[in-house]
Amino acid sequence: MARALRHSKILELISRKDIETQEELTALLTQEGFAVTQATVSRDIKDLGLIKVMTETKRYKYAVANGGESAQMSGKLASLFRHSVLSIGHAQNIIVIKTLIGSANLAASFVDKLSIDEVLGCVAGDDTIFVLIKTLEKTEEIADRLKSLLK
Repeated sequence: MARALRHSKILELISRKDIETQEELTALLTQEGFAVTQATVSRDIKDLGLIKVMTETKRYKYAVANGGESAQMSGKLASLFRHSVLSIGHAQNIIVIKTLIGSANLAASFVDKLSIDEVLGCVAGDDTIFVLIKTLEKTEEIADRLKSLLK
């Protein structure tokens, strides 16, 4: 579970900041409370399929290859979803997903990538996601579908 949470944090960090080196990423993870070495970060970068891309300022930063659309990345997101979701419930036409602290953004991204027609969108905080469903009638069905992904 620590690995999945660390991967989740890495993806969150590179989406928020231009991180150019493994040392930079190691320092940021340490600030976030993860006890990591440069070797661990190097393996994580490989596992997540991160690449370096040029920024507008002609510097390089880490990014997800293919915009995160690869089958390998989808599998990683599914795994992160499975390992970070604590509960799924619903009220009216809103599904509420509780996650480990710091994991809601990536879990919401996975829900978005499922491209479920009835899902209007997701709003993610630090550990909670609200998923808005088009109709009240489909809410329980979609919640059950999301729960089935946890197995």
